[in-house]
Amino acid sequence: MSRATPRPRHRLLTVLLSAGLIGAMSSCSAIGEFLASPDEPPTADTLRVLAYNIHHAEGMDSVIDLQRIADLIMEVDPDIVTLQEVDSMVTRTDRVNQAAVLGRLTGMTPVFGRFMPYQGGAYGMAILSRWRIRDIDNYRLPDGAEPRTALTVVITSPTTGQPIRVSGIHFYRTETERAAQAESLMGYLAATAQPGMPSILAGDFNSEPRTRVINELRSGWTIVDKGRGNLTFSSFDPVREIDFMMYRPADRFEVLGQWLIDEPVISDHRPVVTDFIIRREVR
Repeated sequence: MSRATPRPRHRLLTVLLSAGLIGAMSSCSAIGEFLASPDEPPTADTLRVLAYNIHHAEGMDSVIDLQRIADLIMEVDPDIVTLQEVDSMVTRTDRVNQAAVLGRLTGMTPVFGRFMPYQGGAYGMAILSRWRIRDIDNYRLPDGAEPRTALTVVITSPTTGQPIRVSGIHFYRTETERAAQAESLMGYLAATAQPGMPSILAGDFNSEPRTRVINELRSGWTIVDKGRGNLTFSSFDPVREIDFMMYRPADRFEVLGQWLIDEPVISDHRPVVTDFIIRREVR
């Protein structure tokens, strides 16, 4: 994979032009916001989010290779990445701090969220961000077969200055355990959120559509619809949709586009990508 070309400041216009959507969407308020006078500050952001369960960087060919994960991330060129199944100083992965290495290889700021000690190090999840990270919390979820947390950051837009909250998800293992983890996380987010702050959940929910966990989350969150070709696991023989992105409040977001990456070797999950338009709150 080749490295992505650096993006211009107002990526929304570039994305729409490349997709041939300017004519079809010229009445959209979001375009007007981004095509306003250069002297006027923009009133919306575009945010590209990548969610990827990297299987501790061990591919389906049994090769552990962080460089190819970094190459995929650079090709997608996201603003923020939520990674699941990440090792830190673990024997099976050569005692490498995987989040730190991926941060260095991609030029993004890494944050590691520990689930549990494992093989002399720690096992958990990570977030990589191009935007400034303002707050970090690794919230402990109810225990199941393995301990779980939700890694949550507040990032700040370099364009509008608005804060956006992003939580990396990796629920596990039974439906009862996942339901308890989801309920606990929703309580935590409700209790600690700044009113009206745009929020995103992204990752491996280990739950399929129309199951208890997803149905309960749907009551408070808008789930990004993947349309056809929506299966995320396994990467080499997709049969289940268990990786999702969700957001709220709905009136602050518009989904500009979403897609899955057909990558059957690097991990056992397919990466999920969404481009959001997120409007600033009008006071």
